Amino acid sequence: MHDRLVAEPIRLTYEDFCALPDDGRRYEIIDGDLFMSPSPEIPHQTVVINLAAILHQHVRKEKLGKVLVAPSDVLLGEHDIVEPDIIFISKERLSIVTQKNIQGAPDLLIEVLSPSTSRRDVRDKRNLDARSGVRYYWMLDSHGPRVTELQLTEGEYAVVKELSGDAIFEPACFPDLKINLAGLLE
Repeated sequence: MHDRLVAEPIRLTYEDFCALPDDGRRYEIIDGDLFMSPSPEIPHQTVVINLAAILHQHVRKEKLGKVLVAPSDVLLGEHDIVEPDIIFISKERLSIVTQKNIQGAPDLLIEVLSPSTSRRDVRDKRNLDARSGVRYYWMLDSHGPRVTELQLTEGEYAVVKELSGDAIFEPACFPDLKINLAGLLE
């Protein structure tokens, strides 16, 4: 009788991530597994650019830290590399930002949901971000518009706010900021 050899599953790392082709696609590694995302739709990109501009202006004016947009590699662990749509790192934690990537949990990660990635954003990345210590996680549905703001509490995310339509969003992590949700689609 022969012993059966069972191959260990391959868990990709940042080194593998860096070796991926520069083919215009967005790649992420979650728990060592590779995921590819097609180019986002125009409403998605409209929300990203408008929200990033609002956050950048506010963060810069108040000297709160740094706002970045995809593609920016966020290394949450050896086998977890994500590229959120928008990233905020507070000035107290800017040491996690290197020339090449972000090494550790940012203060806020924002995902604008797309039909092709919403399941991963709502479940897999949300759970990964909570395990990694990301304090705030926002999910925006560009077709609503709708926002869900989550805050890390005892290792899990709790919903802070859920708003939609023409509501004014006042984020918990930026108490002096007011965002017109409907204006994000303009």
